[in-house]
Amino acid sequence: MLLYGYFRSSAAYRVRIALNLKGLDYDNHFIHLQKNDQLAEAYAALNPQKQVPALVDGDTLLTQSLAIVEYLEETHPNPPLLPAGAVARARVRALALAIACDIHPLNNLRVLRYLVKEMGLPEDKKDQWYRHWVENGLQAVEKMLNDSAATGQFCHGNTPSMADVCLVPQVANARRFNCDLSACPTIVRIDAECRKLEVFARAAPDRQPDAE
Repeated sequence: MLLYGYFRSSAAYRVRIALNLKGLDYDNHFIHLQKNDQLAEAYAALNPQKQVPALVDGDTLLTQSLAIVEYLEETHPNPPLLPAGAVARARVRALALAIACDIHPLNNLRVLRYLVKEMGLPEDKKDQWYRHWVENGLQAVEKMLNDSAATGQFCHGNTPSMADVCLVPQVANARRFNCDLSACPTIVRIDAECRKLEVFARAAPDRQPDAE
């Protein structure tokens, strides 16, 4: 497998975690988002959205991090990242989507660039935007976790799931932008449990060959 990614991309981070949890080997092709590698014609031909990650598996090209994670789950089912049972699976997907669809899109690089370059926001206001939406979104996820008896050592029970795959990168970004996580003790606890595992630690941004 070949993973197109960037060390700071939380979406690529999710896929690295999933690949590690599944015990799958892969090669990296680094797309430097700050240098606009994603806009190059060759990469745009692979991924018209001009984003990372993209995963090549043989003759198959996949984009969108959660679609890639679902593909890995279906093609390499052990260890599972989705629990047994429709209700449990829906819960894990809801937690993952709350992060990947509601928090992350408001705060990815292209949005932050637009706020500064096109809307004229100063850096401190851009960071205020970032913190507002991340803190608001994570507090909602915190309540989702606290309101369910299914929450265990990890987001669902005592083994990592797709929800944890999404949570850890978002918490890493929150810390990078000095977000206030004091209202999210369950999230902080689960994040710490995940990062104790080498499969999560090995996927961290600062462990990637393209880290700066």
